[in-house]
Amino acid sequence: MSGTSISTLKFLRENAPFLAAGALLSFMSSFGQTFFISIFSGEIRETFGLSNGDWGLIYMFGTGASAVAMLWAGGLADKVRVGVLGVAVIGLLALSCFAMALNRWVLLLPLVVFSLRLMGQGMSSHVAFVAMVRWFVATRGRALATATMGFMTAEAMMPLTFVWLKTYFDWHTLWFGCGLFCILMMPALYSLLRKERNPKSVASESSVRGMYGRHWTRAEVLRHPLFWSIAPALLVFPAFGTAFWFHQVHFAEIKGWAHLSLVAVFPLGTITFALSTIFYGWAIDRFGAARLMPVYLLPLVAAFIVHAYAPNVGWVAFGVVLMGMAGGGQATLPNAVWAEFYGTAHLGSIKSVVAAVMVLGSAIGPGLSGWLIDLGVPYENQLLGFAVCFVMASIVMVGPIHRAHVKLSATA
Repeated sequence: MSGTSISTLKFLRENAPFLAAGALLSFMSSFGQTFFISIFSGEIRETFGLSNGDWGLIYMFGTGASAVAMLWAGGLADKVRVGVLGVAVIGLLALSCFAMALNRWVLLLPLVVFSLRLMGQGMSSHVAFVAMVRWFVATRGRALATATMGFMTAEAMMPLTFVWLKTYFDWHTLWFGCGLFCILMMPALYSLLRKERNPKSVASESSVRGMYGRHWTRAEVLRHPLFWSIAPALLVFPAFGTAFWFHQVHFAEIKGWAHLSLVAVFPLGTITFALSTIFYGWAIDRFGAARLMPVYLLPLVAAFIVHAYAPNVGWVAFGVVLMGMAGGGQATLPNAVWAEFYGTAHLGSIKSVVAAVMVLGSAIGPGLSGWLIDLGVPYENQLLGFAVCFVMASIVMVGPIHRAHVKLSATA
């Protein structure tokens, strides 16, 4: 066994409780993720008498509202210990699942979506990644990669599992079961987080500093060009990535493929996502996040071009693999960049803005793409337009990241 493998195994063994907590929080975020909620889209539309457009608008409204709420809620990670905040978030996520199971009024559906998205996609993943970035310094990349494995496990297992369970149980019952699962996981999460790790799980002056040897506040970050050069990437990836998954039935229809044939290749993306995350975790620790940021979207450019011109599902499989390659970078690189350049004392507040941008993107993408479809804009042309957006998002990062890296090196 190589020295690197031994080192990694030692890292996992010595930090198992903290890494497991991050992975568990990441896994639990799935109850508020699009890939999970969309499993029940047909049942939700039938129960509440909604058209595809009605459900899309409700989903966009609830998701957009959760993005705004993240600006405040995300800052709690700077003030409340991870052990307390993480357990509280999972408890509120359980209540959100119960609300989906018990709600019978269409007027409350946007509120239910808002709660699921805020506590699931928003806060569960936010707390997990803030903890990994703050707790780990030299091994930050590997910690982020390990935490992301929780999400990837859920993405690989839960769609197939719950589609199968729907053949035996009413969909309301399944959501109620999700809530019970969250409650059962609360003691386990608390047990994993009872001990503190150095660096601490709340910000302190002993934590890692950023450029100019200091900790940047959220207001200062929002006035700095580096943040705004990275923001387009944070927006377009979830926007158009979510749009691709959200409109997969339409994609299969215009290509003349069976939907089942299309989804059969999706696990390849999850596998590649896992391998890519491990690679980026190692590469961040080896080279630093700054050098990797401007290039991680490039596989996504190729992926959407492949999807646009794909003559058969085999080519889509290749495109999905390329998406998985970029996904590993999205899961790890931005989180490492904020700590590297801006310090960790105010990381929760900074990351809350980042999370809001990403959640907002996941709200805009499906709605925008669906609106363009209704206007008669061919979906393949949209995919090519999305690829152009990824190229532009990569280019605008190069200069600001280089200048910031020079400043960081000068004050190291």
